[in-house]
Amino acid sequence: MPLHFPSEKQEAKLKAIRRGEEERAAERHAQSLQLPYVNLQTVPIDAEAIVMVPEPEARRGRLAIVQRTGFALRIALEDPKDGEAKKTLAQLAGDGFESHLFVASRASLEKAWKIYRDVRPKPKAITGRVAISQTRIEALQKTLTSFAALRGEIERVLPAEATDALEVLLAGTLALDASDVHIEPAAGAGKIRLRLDGVLEDITEIPTGENKELTERIKLLSGLKLNITESPQDGRFSIAAAGVEIEIRTSTLPGEYGENVVLRVLNPNRVALELSSLGLRPDLLNLLEAELKEPNGMILTTGPTGSGKTTTLYACLKRIASPEIKVITIEDPIEYHLAGLEQTQIDPANKYDFADALRAVVRQDPDVILVGEIRDLETAEAALHASLTGHLVFSTLHTNDAAGTVPRLIDLGAKPPIIAPAINLAMAQRLVRRLCEKCKESYPPDKKFEHELFEMIEGLPEAVAQPHLKKPLALYRAKGCAACHNTGYKGRIAVYEMFRFDEEIEKIILSQPTETSLQHAALKQGMVTLRDDGLLRVLEGITTIEEMERVVG
Repeated sequence: MPLHFPSEKQEAKLKAIRRGEEERAAERHAQSLQLPYVNLQTVPIDAEAIVMVPEPEARRGRLAIVQRTGFALRIALEDPKDGEAKKTLAQLAGDGFESHLFVASRASLEKAWKIYRDVRPKPKAITGRVAISQTRIEALQKTLTSFAALRGEIERVLPAEATDALEVLLAGTLALDASDVHIEPAAGAGKIRLRLDGVLEDITEIPTGENKELTERIKLLSGLKLNITESPQDGRFSIAAAGVEIEIRTSTLPGEYGENVVLRVLNPNRVALELSSLGLRPDLLNLLEAELKEPNGMILTTGPTGSGKTTTLYACLKRIASPEIKVITIEDPIEYHLAGLEQTQIDPANKYDFADALRAVVRQDPDVILVGEIRDLETAEAALHASLTGHLVFSTLHTNDAAGTVPRLIDLGAKPPIIAPAINLAMAQRLVRRLCEKCKESYPPDKKFEHELFEMIEGLPEAVAQPHLKKPLALYRAKGCAACHNTGYKGRIAVYEMFRFDEEIEKIILSQPTETSLQHAALKQGMVTLRDDGLLRVLEGITTIEEMERVVG
């Protein structure tokens, strides 16, 4: 009898029958385990989710992460009782993820695993995660009400385990609402300090041995090389705390007695992204909102690192973002992820700097562009050109005051005829600490200073709301209590100066501008200086004269 081989059509039918039998078997297996069944042939798979587990590990455990929403994962797997699968699930749970399991066939999983071939790992991915449960956070928040309490808890756990000490340190950092952690080695013993409301506070000393263990634990989490101690390194990890992913930026620096480590906490819950929450005076808020309605031009904000420039610009973007416009940000690095915006991060090591990114962004048909910082002529010219060709552009400069923006751009090489029509608004800002409302105490200022304050008020423009003052004048000073960790301050507020580029300002720019001439023109326009805005905060009882002078001068 002659042999007959199945045709391609018959072979396809046989494959479909076998696949159907395999899916029905997987469905029966799911029912026996009382788990839901999924057919990945008909379900969209999140490529970014699947690469959370390396392909070899996924194949060993016969599983695939198919969707991720925050810290909730949907995981398809062949057998949840498999030892390798259990290892992966335990690791994910330890990293703070909540896994929802679905039974899938091997054919389904093979389809998911094919995605690995088409997906490249993202550069600079978050390397590790520290999971801190909501219960743990709440317990520590109740106990870590002071620096002394945090010191005691760290000293209690540090000799035993660096991992436990790091968890306590991070939980305490969140509980105290600190922005940075400094681990500083020294002869004999180093120290741990937290930056709270812009000021470093000593927490505890740390012996050399424990310091080294803690540093190594942080470097492992951050994806840094343990054997490199004589060169600086940068990395990152995240904290899974109460359902929120908080990114930690790690920086190491070689020192005489070991590596200095700084952890920058990017807690999305700390950032108020509403214009109304920035603390702008009503006249400044009205001015800024009017400029945000302009279809093109440039808005510049200036100030030193840590003065709140990024927060101000994010708040501006949040105010104007809508489905009708396209907003793209160029950042170094992306600090907070905002819905409704397209964000790109520069990578100078791979020849992708602000100027390169800006040239690419304008080809993406944006309406609004944020350029994280103007550092060179190439970026300045590209940003100015974008603002003159139908885009609203936001950026930052490092100058001392708002009037310094134009001289700084000219120093970079930008031409006054381009600068003058391009810029709509320039502002400068600083962050001052707020007085603790629970313990601040009033006192009468000396007569000379009182006279200076009243003179300043009399010279304010009509648009500025006058503070209601009575003689004798009462100011406030910091005292300290448990609510503010005995610092006398709790939280921060920005002080601003800003002016609009009108015809008079443009004329000055076109005729050999100096910072002094621009300052005079801005004051004539009605600008209130940083110092005077700070003094208004002092008169309102929001901050102290000492704090204002520390920050503004």
